[in-house]
Amino acid sequence: MEVVIHAGAHATDGDRLVGCLRANAPMLGARGICVPPPESYRRLIRDLFQSARTIALPDDARARVLAASGASAQTARLVLSNHGFFGTPKMTVGSGRFYAAAEMRLAEFHKMFAGDRIALFLGLRNPAAFLPAMLPDTPFRTLPEFLRGDDPMALRWSETVARLRAAFPGMGLTVWCNEDTPLIWGTILREMAGVPEDVPLEGEFALLDEIMTPAGLDRFHAFIESRPGLSEAHKRRAVAAFLDKFADPAAMEEEIAVPGWDAALVERLGALYDADVAIIAGMEGVTFLAP
Repeated sequence: MEVVIHAGAHATDGDRLVGCLRANAPMLGARGICVPPPESYRRLIRDLFQSARTIALPDDARARVLAASGASAQTARLVLSNHGFFGTPKMTVGSGRFYAAAEMRLAEFHKMFAGDRIALFLGLRNPAAFLPAMLPDTPFRTLPEFLRGDDPMALRWSETVARLRAAFPGMGLTVWCNEDTPLIWGTILREMAGVPEDVPLEGEFALLDEIMTPAGLDRFHAFIESRPGLSEAHKRRAVAAFLDKFADPAAMEEEIAVPGWDAALVERLGALYDADVAIIAGMEGVTFLAP
């Protein structure tokens, strides 16, 4: 069996990925792809991992997760999603890195699903927006307190990805930028589900509702419906073309207001993020999804 772990990052898709896949659960289930409701396994896996800190992971841990998730002997692919797999929001940064506990958590997954193939899916976000988004869900009052001495300019997602590649070289690793998700939503869904591009998915354009004008959205759907069988590449080009003409400017712009951060610092963080993403896209063993 292949076990897909969608580990966020925090403050990216807001469970919309797993929700969209759940909307296609009957069709996916007929193909041997199980996308269980998150509430069926999140607390269970958390409790199993917490108990493993003091005692060994139970021998029946895998069986318990499969039973809770509704997987069967016919399940070829199990999709598990939780932005908290690698820790709580206050654990997203520390020791100068993102998700310092990621290797430890993934090691537990590999123990739990020994003998299964594990694939990790991870959406990234510009640190200039990611760090402020984390702060309200932590015990800290300010970003300097949250960073605990770390320099935001020194944080690199490529360091996290490189660590995971080194620790688990046989694990599939798929990465994308949260900023690109409206353009590649259908691609992410299909990659996570493991279905080919000619399989129709309900909700594959769901994010466009948030960033395109109503008139543009109506014209886009009419365009897609009049051209059945479009490839993923053609769909991405169509999305980009319609957004170029009908994007909602207010929805496309993310306002970043952090005490002590000026526009120059935010711009610099964005430029560093772009360069960092280019490094990740070129890493061996990483599937990078881009428009």
